[in-house]
Amino acid sequence: MNIVLVLGTSAGGVGRHVRTLVAGLAGAGHQVVVAGPAATDEAFGFTEAGAGFAEVPISDRPHPVNDLRSVAGLRSAARGARTVHAHGLRAGALAALALAGARRRPALVVTLHNAVTAGGAIGAIYRVLERIVARRADHVLVVSPDIGERMRARGARRVGPAVVPAPPLEDPARTPDEVRRELPGRKGRPVLLTVARLAQQKGLETLLDAAARPYESDPLFVIAGDGPLRAELQARIDAERLPVFLYGWASPPDLLQVATAVLVPSRWEGQPLSVQEALKAGRPVIATRVGGIPDMVGDAALLVPPGDAVALSREIGRLLGDPALAARLAGASARRGADLPDEAAAVRAVIGVYSGLEPPGR
Repeated sequence: MNIVLVLGTSAGGVGRHVRTLVAGLAGAGHQVVVAGPAATDEAFGFTEAGAGFAEVPISDRPHPVNDLRSVAGLRSAARGARTVHAHGLRAGALAALALAGARRRPALVVTLHNAVTAGGAIGAIYRVLERIVARRADHVLVVSPDIGERMRARGARRVGPAVVPAPPLEDPARTPDEVRRELPGRKGRPVLLTVARLAQQKGLETLLDAAARPYESDPLFVIAGDGPLRAELQARIDAERLPVFLYGWASPPDLLQVATAVLVPSRWEGQPLSVQEALKAGRPVIATRVGGIPDMVGDAALLVPPGDAVALSREIGRLLGDPALAARLAGASARRGADLPDEAAAVRAVIGVYSGLEPPGR
């Protein structure tokens, strides 16, 4: 089977997922070409994993002239393919436009990894892109039920769940004592870990609101990650003397081994790597009830509404004050983590989707 995988600018999860598919599909004997910005092949090694690569610049924001070039590049890359699988709304819409009118059009699959949260003019443009994908894709794969409902409302004919697994959890590089020595405060202090990019989507202002409330056990809130909000967050932490430590980028396995619980205060998430890692490590999770998180965690987490610092604080206090609850959640988390789909399952899933689609122009 000749397959073209399309992605736009990526520095994280989407690129890793496409790399997983490349390795699995090429290993199963399929001919695979990845079409996307040159930097993605440099970052994720698609050619090293067995794919051909077609450089097609796909930016993360609409640009009429550049988008016309992208459409032309994708049309060329897709020539002779049986299936085109685009990742992301922009890549999906551009691929749909590239395939429009072709006499022997490949089947088009689009995986949507993120919800549209922008408003104003940008939000209006993205709603147009959603309609293009919904009406022209042969199968839309989604990382959360809310995106699926949105695409059905836009007219999508076939919608199904995407399987986007985390890679296996690596062994820690340092001992728990070595990690704890880097953290401020007394030894044995409960550690509440958040692994996130310091960006608006992650709801970190709600986390700081919750950290400002009193707790009997004096927990330390550790945020591992970096991003555009770092200076703003640090300024508030310093001004209010919050028990929050901005750790910076770190190896999650190192920090997970000292975490009493993992907090996920995001405004929206699909199938976040941080939650999958927490489950695989068997750590209790307190998270917002958004996107794909509820389906991912099942009974292995305490869920709260997004933006509700009072509810988040209440569940933190309940977990810290109830060892039996913490133990139950840890056990449920480990079981859930063991049942998460692996990378081979993701490859099998997309092969099943591709095999079930007859190219419409054949």
